[in-house]
Amino acid sequence: MNKLIASIFGIGYVKGGGTLAAIVTCPFIWLMWQQPFLQSPWYLVGVTVIITLLGIYVGDKVEPFWGKDSYRVVIDEVAGMLVTMLFIPPNLYYLLIGLVLFRFFDIVKPLGIRKMENLPGGTGVMMDDVLAGVYGNIVLQVIVFLVVKFYGNASIDVSIGIG
Repeated sequence: MNKLIASIFGIGYVKGGGTLAAIVTCPFIWLMWQQPFLQSPWYLVGVTVIITLLGIYVGDKVEPFWGKDSYRVVIDEVAGMLVTMLFIPPNLYYLLIGLVLFRFFDIVKPLGIRKMENLPGGTGVMMDDVLAGVYGNIVLQVIVFLVVKFYGNASIDVSIGIG
């Protein structure tokens, strides 16, 4: 069960699993944004905390079998993508920009992200992606601020509704 969760139901076994896991996370974020009872951004914070703690736990459990920070563990990409989108207005374009930003920071690993991998066990597995998500979120917050400042709130309403 730990391997199944760590690999997000097998996504980690696919080539490019990290990117695929981040992409698969996007529709779940979008669906949460569309639910009236989940409109508070704190629901996304709660899901992010749960996924991160679960990732640390399963990362610890699978490390003896798969080795340190195995490519098969992609729950960290899910957590990182969630962090990227925290407190971002629901908008398809912001979600796509967030995906690109998160993957950029996760792949390039600037500004101390790589050092996070040195933390022990599941913590090291998760924290580099969480920090990549933090950097992605900061850049995305600036983008949202600039869009709203220069184009007004009308630009936020270009999201595509479901249902």
